[in-house]
Amino acid sequence: MKIKVLEETPRKVLEFPLDNDLNLTEKEVEDVAEIFKTPLTGSYNWDYTIQDNRIKRLYELGKELNWNVEKDIDWDQPLPEKEDNPPAIFWDEYEPYQKLSTEDKFKFLQHRASWSISQFLHGEQGALLVASQLVSCAPTYNAKLYAASQTFDEARHVEAFNKYIQKRVGLSYPIGHGLKSLLDKILSDPRWDLKFIGMQIIIEGLALAAFNVARQGTNDPVFKDMLYLITRDEARHVTFGVNYLEEFVQTLSEEEREDRAMFAYEAAVVMRSRLMAADVYSNFGWDIDETVAFQSKADVNANFQHLLFTRVMPNLSKIGLITDKVRPLYDDLGVLDLESWPNDGEIDWVSLERPLDANEDNSESEIIAI
Repeated sequence: MKIKVLEETPRKVLEFPLDNDLNLTEKEVEDVAEIFKTPLTGSYNWDYTIQDNRIKRLYELGKELNWNVEKDIDWDQPLPEKEDNPPAIFWDEYEPYQKLSTEDKFKFLQHRASWSISQFLHGEQGALLVASQLVSCAPTYNAKLYAASQTFDEARHVEAFNKYIQKRVGLSYPIGHGLKSLLDKILSDPRWDLKFIGMQIIIEGLALAAFNVARQGTNDPVFKDMLYLITRDEARHVTFGVNYLEEFVQTLSEEEREDRAMFAYEAAVVMRSRLMAADVYSNFGWDIDETVAFQSKADVNANFQHLLFTRVMPNLSKIGLITDKVRPLYDDLGVLDLESWPNDGEIDWVSLERPLDANEDNSESEIIAI
């Protein structure tokens, strides 16, 4: 076992040969670790009385709907055939993109897609670490059991995205600065409820919406099947967070509640800007500020950002964290109108309890990948 500890996040793009199964031995692999420290405040729970409530039912569903990355996804399905020309996309209006050869346009789209999928992978590792913390610091019996089951879910998601990148994409980008800073904040904060808010409501809520959009936009059957299985897990995770936090937030003082509301808003702002793949633009020699400004003005970018918040805003409202102080801030972001959309506190048990069927379609609006 070889472990290399770094003081900061590595920024190197990794390449994987798609014709190699990468079954390397411990002697051939060097694990790269970055250390973080946290004043985690844990809690025992000495009352093992089983409460037959929503959290218990979600825990039971998690046990029933387990799936295996290796067995429940057909990784041998062929990759989609490459078209003669890149698809029409909003980048067609950007001069540096126009100057690329057809081959380099395909290369840019590959790098942009690999960056997005890499952020999914890094976000799932963050969710894995946070869920493991919740096992220790969640104060109730049912919550500890559910957090333990979610930890296994997140491990499976990390495994799935990592395998997809190495077998089907061939490129892995480092974590974006915004996502990394938010994960650092969530992991290093001692307050268990802030971990719930940051991960279960903000990151998981945005991820759930993004996965649904990605599944509609992909023509790779492996990616489509994998995302279906992952989104079923994520739906339970978000529902867990909403139901668990709804009553707890009401017990907070006004000052504590405003503190959580502002944290949620700041986390939402960070995640809203996570679509800007600066590392990709830099690798193609483009001016980052200019490229980000162009992307920010694109209608498809604005529509996608708006769609991402369809799962976040109603849930924040449900748990009481869209206060009068932060309401104008969300209005400035252009997402306040989503507050009245259906939230995940009202559980659709029929949907959550459906048997696994990766071929099932969903109804999210299709948006061109950005």
